[in-house]
Amino acid sequence: MTRTLLTNIGELVTNDPAPGRERGALGVIRSAAVLVENGRIAWVGSTAELPADLLAAATAPTRPHVADSGGPEGLDTHQSWQHTGSVAGSYAIAATDDDSEATTVVDAAGRAVLPGFVDSHTHLVFAGDRSAEFEARMAGRRYEAGGIRSTVAATRAASDDELRARLAGFVDELLAQGTTTFEVKSGYGLTVADEERAVRLAREVTAEVTFLGAHVVPAEYAEDPDAYVDLVVGPMLDACAPHARWIDVFCETGAFTPEQSRRVLEAGAARGLGVRVHGNQLGPGGGVRLAVALDAASVDHCTHLDDADVAALAGSSTVATLLPGVEFSTREPYPDARRLLDAGVTVALASDCNPGSSFTSSLPFCIAVAVRDMGMTVDEAVWAATAGGAAALRRTDVGVIRTGARADLVLLDAPSVTHLAYRPGVPLIAGVWKGGTRRA
Repeated sequence: MTRTLLTNIGELVTNDPAPGRERGALGVIRSAAVLVENGRIAWVGSTAELPADLLAAATAPTRPHVADSGGPEGLDTHQSWQHTGSVAGSYAIAATDDDSEATTVVDAAGRAVLPGFVDSHTHLVFAGDRSAEFEARMAGRRYEAGGIRSTVAATRAASDDELRARLAGFVDELLAQGTTTFEVKSGYGLTVADEERAVRLAREVTAEVTFLGAHVVPAEYAEDPDAYVDLVVGPMLDACAPHARWIDVFCETGAFTPEQSRRVLEAGAARGLGVRVHGNQLGPGGGVRLAVALDAASVDHCTHLDDADVAALAGSSTVATLLPGVEFSTREPYPDARRLLDAGVTVALASDCNPGSSFTSSLPFCIAVAVRDMGMTVDEAVWAATAGGAAALRRTDVGVIRTGARADLVLLDAPSVTHLAYRPGVPLIAGVWKGGTRRA
């Protein structure tokens, strides 16, 4: 058995509200501890409630030569959190001598711990660079969906090994910034072979793979988009469905009509794939109501909504996934998160990491922008980037710290998750565990 005990946690965000816990949905426990056994959460509570055997491990003398790779050896493991300007993640580790149940003890030194971030919307399988497009937008050109085609050309020309290496780099980025669960879409191949390759490579790094053959109509089908839809729902879906969990479509002017989108999504659902939708990003449209009608797990962007869209979401199980990195990068209006939350809609935050409209993999950055510009409180934004992302993937084992959940944990170099928005751009991630294993 492998056991890790995180103790002396100043603020533990569980996303599991219960009597005696603070801050509503965040379920905050002060002076907390978490026990991890074999990759799962085995115990959660206040340090004062620790069972006797765990308390003995937590209070055992620290061995001066056993230290976490994140900081110097011999650090005082009973200090309260205090920012010193030292390397983020400096804390000691000790272990018991009982090899049958060796317990690694991590002293959080009064810092905050929260569930690993859940990024439910990324596009990480691609080649090429669109920095010139970004520069042009910053000079005043409006964002349009057609820029995707330049990435398609570069991705088609790349080898499997080139795409795999770049994907691995993005996975490392995500983990370093506290993201422990992430979805990856295809959509930059737009041929049967290239889309199959994209979902196959994505499946090597995550179970949350989305087939997005209906991203845009490729140039070779520009005169006959319905023929391209035929390809997507036929040979392309046949090739990609075995590697995917989800199907998605860009239901937007310049991409696919609501009628074409429905056809794609229904074909995927008939093959056992869950439904996701890109909708209402560039202007009003039918994407949101189509998503709700098909019981989509999420509809993503939700920038331009009318009252009927909001009412439809509020009466459904479809999550509104907001992508603040997009509006930051395109200078378009931010979605009105406050309106959605006040209506009772479940909201998630995701990065939409892609080379054209949101080239960031940082959910801490997205939290800061959502708080600053989208009307969300810190608590709402943190929940949306953890439990909200899990809801958008219809997962109950991640985005939460409770007994039985996967042991995905983030230690901050800060006393509270408020610092994620309070100190934007500062690398506050001091430690990341995925499935109970230290990853960053």
